[in-house]
Amino acid sequence: MSAANSPLITLYDTTLRDGSQGEDVLFSVDDKVRITRRLDELGIPFIEGGWPGANPKDDAYFAKVRQLKLKNSRIAAFGSTRRAGVRAKDDKILQGLLAGETSVITLFGKTWDLHVTDALNISLEENLDLIFDSIRYLKSRVDTVFYDAEHFFDGYRANPDYGMKTLMAARDAGADTLILCETNGGRMIKDVVAGTQAALTLGVPIGIHTHNDSALAVANALAAVEVGATQVQGTINGIGERCGNADLTAVIPNLMLKMGKKTDIWPEQLINLTRLSRFVDEMVNRPPRKNQPFVGHSAFAHKGGIHVSAIRKNSDTYEHIRPELVGNRQRVLISEQAGKSNLVSKLEEFGITNLEEKDGHLKDLLAEIKELESRGYQFDGAEASFELRARRALGQIPEFFKLQGFRVIDERRQRNGGDAMVGAEATVKLIVAGRLVHLVGEGSGPVDSLHVALSRALEWYYPSINDIELVDFKVRILSGIGTSAKVRVLIEWEDGNRRWGTVGVSDHIIAASYDAMVEALDYKLFIDGVTPAR
Repeated sequence: MSAANSPLITLYDTTLRDGSQGEDVLFSVDDKVRITRRLDELGIPFIEGGWPGANPKDDAYFAKVRQLKLKNSRIAAFGSTRRAGVRAKDDKILQGLLAGETSVITLFGKTWDLHVTDALNISLEENLDLIFDSIRYLKSRVDTVFYDAEHFFDGYRANPDYGMKTLMAARDAGADTLILCETNGGRMIKDVVAGTQAALTLGVPIGIHTHNDSALAVANALAAVEVGATQVQGTINGIGERCGNADLTAVIPNLMLKMGKKTDIWPEQLINLTRLSRFVDEMVNRPPRKNQPFVGHSAFAHKGGIHVSAIRKNSDTYEHIRPELVGNRQRVLISEQAGKSNLVSKLEEFGITNLEEKDGHLKDLLAEIKELESRGYQFDGAEASFELRARRALGQIPEFFKLQGFRVIDERRQRNGGDAMVGAEATVKLIVAGRLVHLVGEGSGPVDSLHVALSRALEWYYPSINDIELVDFKVRILSGIGTSAKVRVLIEWEDGNRRWGTVGVSDHIIAASYDAMVEALDYKLFIDGVTPAR
């Protein structure tokens, strides 16, 4: 079936509810609202906001999100069927869902007979009544009701007849879509295909909700779509309980770019995918996963010289899509595995062209990079350090200042109350514009105090130095034993307009930090087009 004639695949995001159940994931109300806006920009039609009535935070979110003017998305409230022995109109759970004032409610119920008898401790027939009554009651009060068939594939495997009866109860009550949930994440693709095909015989739209405990969440979701499911639920970056959910940053481009399926997202919206992925990681307060398919920083990064030589001629040789389609970009890495092609491609990224005239410099630079990496340097995350070396080899970096020496004193004093007071003092000696500059800086630690001292020493000559902020600091032990081991320090910086990384390697952590810091200052001055002080 061509894309023009294939059914629309509806995307349903549950980052704010199912995703928030992941370990170490904690969204504030404002975080959830900000993510909602970004999902709306991407074009996601359904956003599951949480469980109204379950906790004050979700109640606050639903109150706040009602004030948003969303262009593409509808907010869904999530909750369970009524309790046994309570009429639907008297059930606090259902009344809480209605209090969320959404036009969409997603209700989950039990499909696996094991859960009905052992968890709910009711009869199989009574569970069918819970499903039917709850959906019929809600459907008479809101526009759209989705039914999440919890543990459907386990239930269908254990008792297929009863599993289908639960779906029929939801269908007969008026559910708009039946979502088959692979809740435990343990079923293989063949199980998902068989269960989905059985559910499709009921004559109502079918959706899929998968978990990643067997690393099959995305594959299972796509397999369900292949046989006829028309709604896919998942989370951005696959966050969620245990091993997480189907990752929508992989599901969406696979549907659109590989399977040719129509979704609610337009190509011009798809380019926001990488940005959204990194934004959600920021809200979760975790570093983005570099090797994440499609949106990861390394997803289109090339390190081997043979690979780079090939992609310079035709990127299809080692890239499965154009990275720009999902808002990502191609990157060429410099390492001990690099060849001349890596170097030429990387230099062209920096605007350094006419390289055939500089062949001798290229050989020297490549030898230097390989020798440095053998000593522990890493330029994958420190491209500013690499660019500085490349431009110095080509005679393009002026000398802005020259180090004469530095000293750092770290101090820890115990207060009367028992708390420790920690501080540091750094002294630097520099030659700037032919003059000796000797200044002291104080900070919360040795690296901070060095940064303060260097900034104070240079700010009169180069005021823009004060724009620089340290945003990330990583230390890696490379070799040696105990405290005498060699270390690599990777530092990320920003100045309000750009971010860049620098690296330092030494058997002394402060010296490695200082080297990375000096390179950050040199890079800032060069990239700003500053003229050396005279």
